[in-house]
Amino acid sequence: MSTPFPFTAVVGQDDLRLALLLNAVSPAVGGVLVRGEKGTAKSTAVRALSALMPEVPVVPGCRFSCAPAAPDPACPDGPHEAGAGTQRPARMVELPVGASEDRLVGALDIERALAEGVKAFEPGLLADAHRGVLYVDEVNLLHDHLVDLLLDAAAMGASYVEREGVSVRHAARFLLVGTMNPEEGELRPQLLDRFGLTVEVAASREPDQRVEVVRRRLAYDDDPDGFAARWAGDEADVRERIVSARELLPSVRLGDGALRQIAATCAAFEVDGMRADIVMARTATALAAWAGRTDVLSEDVRQAALLALPHRRRRNPFDAPGLDEDKLDETLQEFEPTEDDDPEPDPDLDGPDGGGGGDGGGGQPPSESDGPQGGDSGALPEAGENGQPQPSGAREQTPVRASEPFRTKVLSVPGIGEGAAGRRSRARTEHGRTTGARRPRGSLTKLHLAATVQAAAPHQRTRGRSGPGLVMRRDDLRQAVREGREGNLVLFVVDASGSMAARQRMGAVKGAVLSLLLDAYQRRDKVGLVTFRGTAAEVALPPTSSVDAAAVRLESLPTGGRTPLAAGLLKAHEVLRVERLRDPARRPLVVLVTDGRATGGAEPVALAGRAARLFAAEGLASVVVDCESGHVRLGLAGRLAGELGGTAVTLDELRADSIAGLVRDVQGTSRRAA
Repeated sequence: MSTPFPFTAVVGQDDLRLALLLNAVSPAVGGVLVRGEKGTAKSTAVRALSALMPEVPVVPGCRFSCAPAAPDPACPDGPHEAGAGTQRPARMVELPVGASEDRLVGALDIERALAEGVKAFEPGLLADAHRGVLYVDEVNLLHDHLVDLLLDAAAMGASYVEREGVSVRHAARFLLVGTMNPEEGELRPQLLDRFGLTVEVAASREPDQRVEVVRRRLAYDDDPDGFAARWAGDEADVRERIVSARELLPSVRLGDGALRQIAATCAAFEVDGMRADIVMARTATALAAWAGRTDVLSEDVRQAALLALPHRRRRNPFDAPGLDEDKLDETLQEFEPTEDDDPEPDPDLDGPDGGGGGDGGGGQPPSESDGPQGGDSGALPEAGENGQPQPSGAREQTPVRASEPFRTKVLSVPGIGEGAAGRRSRARTEHGRTTGARRPRGSLTKLHLAATVQAAAPHQRTRGRSGPGLVMRRDDLRQAVREGREGNLVLFVVDASGSMAARQRMGAVKGAVLSLLLDAYQRRDKVGLVTFRGTAAEVALPPTSSVDAAAVRLESLPTGGRTPLAAGLLKAHEVLRVERLRDPARRPLVVLVTDGRATGGAEPVALAGRAARLFAAEGLASVVVDCESGHVRLGLAGRLAGELGGTAVTLDELRADSIAGLVRDVQGTSRRAA
């Protein structure tokens, strides 16, 4: 195993280091979510933390890391007698994005459970992480169901596995750390709230600090062991400080004055629920213990707010996390504890250093970066003014602000897919309602009990059954076939030509697309944005999980010029072709926003028709959002929808509360097989 980069050698990233150390002192804080761009030492700092965690005593041979002094009475490997144990380092367990539910929580051997009546349980990563660190890189890309399981276990301190009447429970208390790049998509607000603290990280813009990052990284790569040895003293100091803070933590007093400040702060920032208050209280207490104090001060409450509240302020994916520090200071000052509330702080004790104590003393230890930055699959094309691609020959107008978003009707792809789990179109998934049974392909994961019994029943006489039990064989087992929902690739193709440029009209169009983006976020879709105007079409945003990025491109979208409809359709077709190679299981839904006009070049209408028929020939699901307005309507968008093999809806019909006909599935002549 390679030597990890020392935690105390990380340059800068004060808030990140402090948040990690506070959770090491008090795991009850609830973990850390680290948000930031690539190459900012997120993963490096997290992996380095495990080396600072004190060793843990465990019962010899227990796969669930029971403490010898107080073993878990429900441990599947138990019962254990209290007594002496062995010491081992705290584990750093990493959960890969593609992990299955069985890999996370563990798996029962269902065949043995049914045939032999024994609980043969193979522990998962939650058991491995007990009393250690569980690290989830790219947590925003993890399936929601796994995130729910993970956070439930972190909140309850236990993992439960229920399969066909067989139940296993084991302790699972760990320091949960997740990292994510917001450019690749956001977590739902409900999941954000389950992380105790959050930290925003970014690369320093100071040349001297960047030089130090590179210098230390190169020194580490040349000689990892020698580099770590140079920081061994600082690492030992921080390790001892964590142990001391843990011992002091039960003695820290959270006075009524500090509690009022916490409650007033959460109320002032209008956070939902009471979790924020509890997390702030635990964080402020850990800050005091880390500083060597037994009383919580206003500065602890302020630092706790900066770590615990920003991610709880998000109401939708387009809200940037953050906190108004002036408002925070005003609230804390208004509810400043009086002498009757709390004793005066001891001036001989240091306050929290704010830098996470990475060097065990006064100076700030430096950081390295995550290493060489690879290519970004979500890289954007070169852009001109306003951050938008500049098609030639377009007389653009000032970008128009989007109208207020609204709740849209459900647009889905027909048939049944097998793509990434989500909330849009019907699909065969691991979770959902049971619709049938089949023979298992590989290991059995979801047993269909009735079908299994039905398959075994006709053979009981020939198998010589003599007792009440059922004689079963491997061939009798049946896997449950379940139907749920999948996420799709929603590709927006937006007409930005002069015919769409009336300010009121374009504002409504942008509002509609923004509403569809919100819907795509809630349904866990990937999104892409193609625009066309002037003489060409451009990929304003390649397919990505970040609807935030799509909203930014949409807001600054300029308009003007002719309507190269055929170019827009062909560009969209090319995007789908490439994406099909990258992610073949994810079915696309094309949302074309246009009034149906086609101008510019020779035979623009005929060219657009031929391009549209490419979509119909391949059975690509599509919806045309008809933006035509006025008393006299030409019906061009409707005819275009027919050539695409999709349907047309007006802006008014797109609203969920519209009295128009319900748009649920993309109907029409789509040839995609069910």
